[in-house]
Amino acid sequence: MKQLIERALLIALHETEGIGWKTIQRFMANGVFGNHMTDFEEKDWIACGVPVETARRLSDNLDHSVEEKCRKLTQNSCQIITKLDEGYPDMLKSSPQAPWVLYLLGNVHLLTEPGIAMVGTRVPTAYGRKIGSILTEELTRSGLTVVSGMARGIDSVIHETALKCGGNTIAVLGAGIDVIYPPENRSLYEEISVKGLVLSEYPPGTKAHPGFFPQRNRIIAGMTLGTLVVEADARSGSLITADAALEAGRDVFAVPGPVTSPKSRGTLDLIKQGAKLVTCAQDVLEEYGSWLPRAEQSASFKEQRGLSSRDYDTSGLTNDEMEIYHMLQQGPGTLDELLERSRWDFGHLHSVLLSLIIKKQITQLPGAIYKLI
Repeated sequence: MKQLIERALLIALHETEGIGWKTIQRFMANGVFGNHMTDFEEKDWIACGVPVETARRLSDNLDHSVEEKCRKLTQNSCQIITKLDEGYPDMLKSSPQAPWVLYLLGNVHLLTEPGIAMVGTRVPTAYGRKIGSILTEELTRSGLTVVSGMARGIDSVIHETALKCGGNTIAVLGAGIDVIYPPENRSLYEEISVKGLVLSEYPPGTKAHPGFFPQRNRIIAGMTLGTLVVEADARSGSLITADAALEAGRDVFAVPGPVTSPKSRGTLDLIKQGAKLVTCAQDVLEEYGSWLPRAEQSASFKEQRGLSSRDYDTSGLTNDEMEIYHMLQQGPGTLDELLERSRWDFGHLHSVLLSLIIKKQITQLPGAIYKLI
């Protein structure tokens, strides 16, 4: 009974505007926290250092029965786990500033599965999308749950690929568990909530706010074995997740990209600073062999999925073909654009493009537009 009361009290504190993580931590550290606090009046909260208006809101929260609120959330398929509960993920609990309360929608058993954070730019290149998809397939097939933030760009690619290949994925939101952001990801949110897990530390109804996303990133990093940055520019929010992983004592991985691409500057800087360079899933898997009972299946994954080396191997390309390939990694390009960027004559460029098409590395779209396959 005592644990239930303290649990309800923690949720009430967490959901009261004006009371943050540090205030609750102070109550815990000073030995003030306990079931006797449910009998506090406004003056008692004020005596504990809580501002007057916040004390009034907190008293109202307790009067309106947090237990009743928990029951209503459960009826809507949402579950609540607090830091006091046995089901709270151990990895996250050991990370800095672990959230006091988590709101969950979907398969809560994924909280106990080994996971890898995969994040990246909201405006990826064709290269970023392709390598993100390839790595996600192999990592999920090998037993890792991929965790990301359901943002536009690389995050969405990660979740979509994991779902498509039957892998496990967790989306950590920067808003309330019932607030879909960005709104165009509604169908993705609904599919993850059924086949994976949606998670948030923010009370239901909390609207997305720019300041919430850096806080969200610490959860993505804290609940996983390591963070893999797929593609990022020099000021990408993905680098905040990498910093959070380092602060939590977790591994940081980065995928190298073309040195001419602004979208590669963040990942290349991470590699310079000591992040492990990743060119294939095995670069990540070799760090976590003891965590992955299915890791031995990864070697045959490409054959089982019907993927051939041409889907991701560019070792058979000439220097000129690689030059055009790298240009198209930034996105589709017209013939005129490629002529201007390569400074080649038409005959030579046409020959290289034709060779890349034959090697099934690129395809031609209407209007003389070329893109990677």
